[in-house]
Amino acid sequence: MPEARSKAQQQAAGAALSAKRGETDVGDLQGASKQMYQSMSEDELEEMASTDRSDLPDSAAD
Repeated sequence: MPEARSKAQQQAAGAALSAKRGETDVGDLQGASKQMYQSMSEDELEEMASTDRSDLPDSAAD
């Protein structure tokens, strides 16, 4: 299962997971979260969204 490599990636996974669960509108997704919604399972998104944030950089470029 994938783990998030940045806080931004974790946040995008959380947004995609929310849409997968029907908690938010899929039409509200943009960029990485929209791509994650389409290409990842709910279990994969949950794993990525639950990654501990304390050691993550803000973005993958950091």
